[in-house]
Amino acid sequence: MLAVTILGNNSALPAFDRHPTSQVVTLDDQLFLVDCGEGTQMQLSKYRIRWGRINHIFISHLHGDHYFGLPGLIHSMGLLNREHDLHLYAPAELISILQLQLDAAGSSLPYQLHFYPLSAEGVLLQSDRFKVSCFQTRHRIPCWGFRFEQVKLPRKVNPEKAIRHEVPSSFFDELKKGSNYTRKDGTIVDNNLVTDPGPRPLSYAFTADTIYDEALIPWVAGVDMLYHETTYLKELNDRAAARFHATTHQAATIALKARVGRLLIGHFSSKYDKLDQFESEAREIFPNTDLALEGVTFKI
Repeated sequence: MLAVTILGNNSALPAFDRHPTSQVVTLDDQLFLVDCGEGTQMQLSKYRIRWGRINHIFISHLHGDHYFGLPGLIHSMGLLNREHDLHLYAPAELISILQLQLDAAGSSLPYQLHFYPLSAEGVLLQSDRFKVSCFQTRHRIPCWGFRFEQVKLPRKVNPEKAIRHEVPSSFFDELKKGSNYTRKDGTIVDNNLVTDPGPRPLSYAFTADTIYDEALIPWVAGVDMLYHETTYLKELNDRAAARFHATTHQAATIALKARVGRLLIGHFSSKYDKLDQFESEAREIFPNTDLALEGVTFKI
């Protein structure tokens, strides 16, 4: 299962009951926090997301609306007696900022904080069930996007076919891994005869803040769901370019060219109190577009 819960969808300033960027990616039994704008821990509590299950945090860049909530969150985790490790992936300068704040307050964390500076595109984290990669986006300062993917899922054993081909149940775990079975008489039972393909792995990409940039397409190509910022409506194309942000039509064009399954748009400028036009404009180019509304969980 892959899902994204939106905690914050606004740009630099909180406005109209919208909060700066933050979201939680659920990948099977893992919760990943992506960006941590001001008010994130309040939003986590509001939407009843269990902080203790967040073991990996990804910060795209060091504009305040994407990380000002992090110092408070990691401190609160300590006050709640967190003991298990927390892993933080972010631009290198962030660790000294966090340490300065901890030192100034005379605080220490009761858990181990592991810091991984973002320095090169590629795989950040991988297990036998998921993979997280990072890629650079074009913004005013160094900025990173993230791609979350399930790895190839196990094949499904067909018990009736397995019995028919004399494969014991004790070998089923090996069948799920793709192994063939060898009978005592030396006959090999091909895996494809007794299993079915597992579900197709799911994927999600978060592009953070970026100008319109087709260099992103290889990194987000074919994902089931893409989040792309749309700070401005299409009429403000020049302002978007000057401030290294994107418009509705630009985000939708990236989604179309990357052949993604679904587009979420967010990072709305505080100059807009209504958001309906963002959705309608994006759908002119990419119909399967939704507003990244706070409190909504988008499931794939």
